[in-house]
Parts: sequence; structure tokens; C-alpha cells
Amino acid sequence: MSTPPVLELTSVGLMLPSAAGPVEILRGADFRLEAGERAAIIGPSGSGKSSFIAVAAGLEKPTQGEVRLFGQALSGLDEDGRARLRRGRASLVFQSFHLLPNMTAEENVAAPLEISRRPHSRITAGSWLERVGLGHRLTHYPHQLSGGEQQRVALARALALNPVLLFADEPTGNLDRATAAQIADLMFDLLAQSGAALVLVTHDPALAARADRRLVMDGGRLVAA
Repeated sequence: MSTPPVLELTSVGLMLPSAAGPVEILRGADFRLEAGERAAIIGPSGSGKSSFIAVAAGLEKPTQGEVRLFGQALSGLDEDGRARLRRGRASLVFQSFHLLPNMTAEENVAAPLEISRRPHSRITAGSWLERVGLGHRLTHYPHQLSGGEQQRVALARALALNPVLLFADEPTGNLDRATAAQIADLMFDLLAQSGAALVLVTHDPALAARADRRLVMDGGRLVAA
């Protein structure tokens, strides 16, 4: 019996309200990602890339079509059910880091481990911060870290769970060129070690070129690059 893809979208559409009336963000989007595969979706700002991530990860419900995550149809799950399906198996990294400001770097990484009831969460968090070069920053808060350091914490937080699938939404978009290159190297090195699959959305062709497969978001549809 063949293993189902880690992610599959079939004829997915997304319509969102706006002041000028409903706007079609995604239209008939089809996508399939196998275990360990890294796919990049490129396109300009406003093309629907972030909406694709939100729908694929179960953060936003599509208005048509079906999303299957780890072989499970999301349409039959409520918000809590979708969160349980993601927990420990799918992680997300965003452009704006999304660190909790009142927690230290170590606490930010440990929090999802504790939610997933992983043992030794603080030890694991410290180990991952060492791996991303921040072993000396365990007790620092986000406002005490540079943008690149904050994204390293976000990567450690996402990958400490040893996920099957990582969603990365413009992970280098808020960083200068040199720091962005360092974060890209780190992310792909860590993924190579873990074997996790990747869905990357970016406007940066050089970053997208590092994936196994590249697609373009064009008019709400996905087409081969």
C-alpha cells in the first residue's frame, strides 16, 4: 500500500471579502507534496502565496476544493481538529518571526514542545538553539535579538518538534541580503539533516532555486516554473 502524500490540494479555491466585494485569491489550485520533498512557490506580493500557505496548513478554510494533510481531509475537521492534526507533525515559519515577546529564546522554543507533551522540553530547546548558533542567547528576549537572530529562534522552534512538514512563508523577507543568505543556508542544512518536507513561498528566485521543485502563483493558480 503506497504512502499518501504529506500534502495534497485538489481544485482549491479561496474567496475573501473586501470593501469592493469578494476577491478570488485562489482558483482551482492543485498541488501534491511527497514526504521529504521541497517545493517552492514564487510570485509577486499579493499573488496569493501566503493565502496558499494558510489554506494548505489548515489555518484558513477554502471556499471550494479539498485539502488533505497527512492523508486526512481537512474539510471534516473543526479548528481544534486541524490544530491536533498539525501538532508535532507540521511546523510554520513566518516572515515576521511571531516570537512571544514576554518569553526568552529558550522559552519560545520550549513552548510548543511542552504543548505537545514532549519530555525534557528545556533541554531540547537549548540544544536546538545551540544548533542555530544561539546557545549564548538562551535567556534573551526577542527585543534583545536582531532580526536574523529572531528568525534563528523561529527556525529552532519549528524544527525542534522534528516535524514531517515545514511551511515557510517568506522566511527571509524581513532580513538584509547577507542575513537572508545565512538563514537560507541554515534552513536547508537543517532540513537535509531532518528529512522534513518543505513548502516554501517566496518572491526571491535565488531562494526558490534551492528547492526540488518550483511553481509560480499566477492569477490564483499554480503552474510549473
